[in-house]
Amino acid sequence: MLSGKPIREAQVVERKDVEFVGEGEIKLGAWLYMPTRGNGPLPAITMAHGYAGTRLHGLDRFARRFAENGFIVLVHDHRGFGASEGLPRQDVDPWRQIADWRRAISYLESLDEVDSRRIGLWGTSYAGGHALVLGATDRRIKCVVSQVPTISGFEQGLRRIAPDAVAAVEEAFAEDERAQLRGEQPIRQAVVSLDPATSAAYRTQEAAAFYLQLDAQTAWGNHVTLRSARAARMYEPGIWVARVSPTPLLMIVALNDTITVTDLALAAYERALQPKKLVTIQGGHFDPYLSQFSSASTAALGWFEEHLAQH
Repeated sequence: MLSGKPIREAQVVERKDVEFVGEGEIKLGAWLYMPTRGNGPLPAITMAHGYAGTRLHGLDRFARRFAENGFIVLVHDHRGFGASEGLPRQDVDPWRQIADWRRAISYLESLDEVDSRRIGLWGTSYAGGHALVLGATDRRIKCVVSQVPTISGFEQGLRRIAPDAVAAVEEAFAEDERAQLRGEQPIRQAVVSLDPATSAAYRTQEAAAFYLQLDAQTAWGNHVTLRSARAARMYEPGIWVARVSPTPLLMIVALNDTITVTDLALAAYERALQPKKLVTIQGGHFDPYLSQFSSASTAALGWFEEHLAQH
């Protein structure tokens, strides 16, 4: 299953732009991948991108890999990002994203081509955390893939922010709240910057290279609301990991992940109950999209094949 070879002859895939309605009547833009061959309703996979990115940030390769092996795949932009509606733009609220993702599941269920009894979920990074929450709370999902997931916003914050900088961060959050009471727009920071004088969510070279991909620039700007960082520090999806069972859970963990942090993911996996599987890959947080794409996508594909196959 992990040889890197396709499980069946690769199918021709049609990708089309679709939209569905999230909470509050927000229209969410998505890609729908349809294999051109297949008998009867097909199994489906719903996918979403990570923190402050879009579906253009590396998801097409995964979706095509799955669709070429016979799965219908839906990949949506979170509200306020890419082709999706929502204001303010590029504002990350994990619980609104999770609520919208439930609508994505409902959208797939509504399609005649989809076997609603065989829907799997794939989330990466911040959305890898969402995958744990959804896997634990929505039993329409028949299996879960959580790739390099966020486990604890608080613990990740302890690794990223020096203790002597915490007070300034908290004061920035407070001033943002005061400004919004005055009717001002939310304060913004860069998603990535290597300039220490610029407020940014990420400061590593690998993060800058990933987020600043040329093909992603068309529907993305290098900014995010500051309140997104507060929400991220409050977000603890790892507490849900033991509740995913009895839904099968695959976790894909990078062994040198300094973004969502390897040891937090490994500890979360230990708390998960069966059925579960752990796949570790070499490299850092962004390598599953890049140098380790074959290993990461093959592991996920094998999991979907195992748990969404017709019995």
